[in-house]
Amino acid sequence: MTDSDPAHVPGPAAGTWQPAGPGVLRLPSGRLVRGRGLRRPLPAGPLPAYGVYLLGKPPPQVPWEAWWLRWPDFRLPSSRADARAALAEAWERAADERVEIACGGGRGRTGTALACIAVLDGVPAEAAVDFVRRNYDPRAVETPWQRRYVRRFSG
Repeated sequence: MTDSDPAHVPGPAAGTWQPAGPGVLRLPSGRLVRGRGLRRPLPAGPLPAYGVYLLGKPPPQVPWEAWWLRWPDFRLPSSRADARAALAEAWERAADERVEIACGGGRGRTGTALACIAVLDGVPAEAAVDFVRRNYDPRAVETPWQRRYVRRFSG
């Protein structure tokens, strides 16, 4: 992508999240990523610049750039390659953009994706689920296969 690419032109959503914002996870590098459940209302405040939506069907339209990652509820991503690409892009963009990760409830798939992003940020894979549960939601990453997916995810 080039500087003239409209996907990278700073707009009203330029900048990062406030660390104490709802659902915001601070990674060890200082990057901030927001997790949320799409079944709940959009939190007040600034809008994301980029979102990764983890759903079994296409997400609702949003006015910011988005990536739909096919990921059925209580399951794993349909494509591991697409998941790695989407989460790597989310991690990269979180350095200077407001990035959100969301599924229906905001815990299982979102927590799993946040744990994988934490691995990309340097958290050991075997500690990433605990990191997300401590710093995002105590019930994040809901199934044994989601926990195993994170343990096998490499940075």
